[in-house]
Amino acid sequence: MLFSKYKWQVQRPEMQTASMLAKELSVSPFVAALMAGRGIRDSEEGRQFLNGSLEHSHDPYLMQGMAEAVPRIRKALEDQEHILIYGDYDADGVSSTSLMIHLMRHLGASYDIYIPHRSNEGYGLHNHALDWAHQQGVSLIITVDTGISAVDQIAYANQLGIDVIVTDHHEPPEQLPEAYALINPKIPTCPYPFKGLAGVGVAYKLAQALLGDPPKEWLEIVAIGTIADLMPLIGENRILVKHGIDSMRQTRFVGIRSLLEVGGVEVDKVNAVNIAFSMAPRINASGRLDHAGRAVTLLTTESPEDADRLAWELDGLNKERQQVVELIVQEALGMIGERYGAGELPPVIVVAGEGWNVGVVGIVASKILERFYRPVVVLGIDPETGNCKGSARSIPGLDIYEALCACRDSMDHFGGHPSAAGMSLHRDQLAAFEQGLHEFAGQVLREEHFVPVCEADAECTISDVTIEVIEQLDQLGPFGMANAVPKIIIREAMVKEAKKIGKEGKHLKLRLQQNQEQLDAISFGMGHLADILPEGTKVDVLGELSINEWNGSRKTQLMLQDISAPYRQVFDYRGIQQPVEEIKRWRTELEPHLRCPAHRSAIVYTRESSPEIKSQLYEMCLWVYDRNAGVLPDNDAAEEHGADDISVLFVLDVPETAEQLQTLLTVFQSVPNIFLVHPTRMPREKLLIPSRDQFKQLYILLAGMAASPVSENEVIARLRQKTALSSRMLAKVLDVFEELVFIERSKGLVTFIPKPEKKPLDASRHFRELSELAEMEQHLLHADTKQLTHWMMSRSKGVS
Repeated sequence: MLFSKYKWQVQRPEMQTASMLAKELSVSPFVAALMAGRGIRDSEEGRQFLNGSLEHSHDPYLMQGMAEAVPRIRKALEDQEHILIYGDYDADGVSSTSLMIHLMRHLGASYDIYIPHRSNEGYGLHNHALDWAHQQGVSLIITVDTGISAVDQIAYANQLGIDVIVTDHHEPPEQLPEAYALINPKIPTCPYPFKGLAGVGVAYKLAQALLGDPPKEWLEIVAIGTIADLMPLIGENRILVKHGIDSMRQTRFVGIRSLLEVGGVEVDKVNAVNIAFSMAPRINASGRLDHAGRAVTLLTTESPEDADRLAWELDGLNKERQQVVELIVQEALGMIGERYGAGELPPVIVVAGEGWNVGVVGIVASKILERFYRPVVVLGIDPETGNCKGSARSIPGLDIYEALCACRDSMDHFGGHPSAAGMSLHRDQLAAFEQGLHEFAGQVLREEHFVPVCEADAECTISDVTIEVIEQLDQLGPFGMANAVPKIIIREAMVKEAKKIGKEGKHLKLRLQQNQEQLDAISFGMGHLADILPEGTKVDVLGELSINEWNGSRKTQLMLQDISAPYRQVFDYRGIQQPVEEIKRWRTELEPHLRCPAHRSAIVYTRESSPEIKSQLYEMCLWVYDRNAGVLPDNDAAEEHGADDISVLFVLDVPETAEQLQTLLTVFQSVPNIFLVHPTRMPREKLLIPSRDQFKQLYILLAGMAASPVSENEVIARLRQKTALSSRMLAKVLDVFEELVFIERSKGLVTFIPKPEKKPLDASRHFRELSELAEMEQHLLHADTKQLTHWMMSRSKGVS
């Protein structure tokens, strides 16, 4: 049984609405059903969703503070004041700053930019930067993607005689700064109808207010920041991003073109997914490992040579970032394991490490959240000052910004969104900070919040999934937050082939079949699942549809995101080398799919097995074969946890008798997954299921060779020559004949007894045991995988 990582929920659209949309919008029933499932209720809303133009964007002057900001900027232009654009170091901040540079150039302004260094300065406005601006003669600062929480800093700017216009989209605090103008749609008193703009979206609305109709290509930069900052691609964001992507396919920005080419993206086919997974990480890498100014230069340069150089530099930084992230993730996981072991995790995981690069702690938090599915805070500690800077990532059940507000006294600074936030504090406050988060989360989170949910748009069969259907789905793009790529579920598909692909076999490729229709499925980072998806496995799969184009051929393809096999399974790994090492690897890699923590994993073996079992697998439940009891617990874990809640059973050795096997299957009758990793035997040791004719032949042969005492070894050797039976089989035949008093054995000699009392073979206990043992070994040691699996399933159900 493979457990799915997520709880699957299928959208059930109102079919009457779907029929109406299909008819009035001239879209396929499938696309109409997806639109209805995403909350579109009438044809006008549907038309705007499919074909929304910039005319549908909102008047920028609806945004509070815009009426004050625009005249102040125009006055600065008229008076030739020196303006400072103050941005942030993430991809949204880089995009916002870049957009404002294009705006300042367009307006002919005298300007400078300032982006704080993530590691050396941290997020937000800083007084030392204001001092520098004052020295440069700056009289107006325009913040982008930052500033809404800078109460003290803006008060300091006011003292210096510098006006500050804040453009931001982060959650506003209770006390707002006394800026010249505050432009943020999330301010409670702001009447702007769309609250989901990115920082670059707010900056674009300022450009709209100043220019009326900014150059269309600026929307390319808006698209980058909006997608990178995970803003919802609905409403006005959808319009801005859609037009931005359309423009990007013929981009005149040399930096954008170079960045796409370095990422292996065809410029004329770029989409939101490419921006999210190719462009955004490289832009973010600049601010994480170096200074975000390098990415700003890339997005604003007019030199193709500089663009190529900078794009490759960002690519190198991104590769370095990936390595740094992996190292910190492993350290953090080690800390979590050491601190909590196999026990219950707290409602919020907080980890902090000295020397951790604070530029990547947000990515680390995301990866740990994905592993444990609970809110995570990761902090880097400066070993000299003790100052900590960190990032938080949360799950839908907990607004992390609210949680931080509840323990604000332990932090120097914080800010963010419901799902992501940043903070700084001293290491002396870590314990209080963590305790405060636990107390808040403990009141909010319930058990159901810790089960990740994945929403699917439809259930299909493979025959439903055609190239035409996939092409129709493009009408719903661009895809991103709040408008995800459509996900489908296919149930009871048969695995025809499963193999590991890519470097080091990290990825998985499946060929699935229903009736006569086949579909390829790809899953990145799930190559280890090939170990537990043998041919013939029936699976349910969830994923996103795509078209695979190769050498002029186009085929449908499923990008697999989750999989389950909702029935008991037996996995055939007989004769595998180093089974103890493989068991450790399987448990680590397959835990999310087999749900096999140490206390739910059992191993059964003989007492003669290698001592490394107890030394290396001591945390697991160890069981040993016993001639009288069948199987017995062999360590404290097995005694404590018993067999009822075991998820995976590893059979390390073949049972010595059929009774032991039946006892094993009875004790572990509810276990959903059985791995057979026992060694195989050489054919010369094979037992055959005995027949009466076979025993009659052996009886006659014995009568001819053991009328007088003969060495048992010689008897067995001569019988092997005449019958080709194994020595092991013949020794057990002699046990039967001795029990029936057909022969006598004494001091290694065998003597045939003439005219013995007639007895039926099945009167012999040894004969019955040999029959059962030979049948058991025939399947456990010599049957093919399909026969073995069927036999094990039958025995598990009590059918022999």
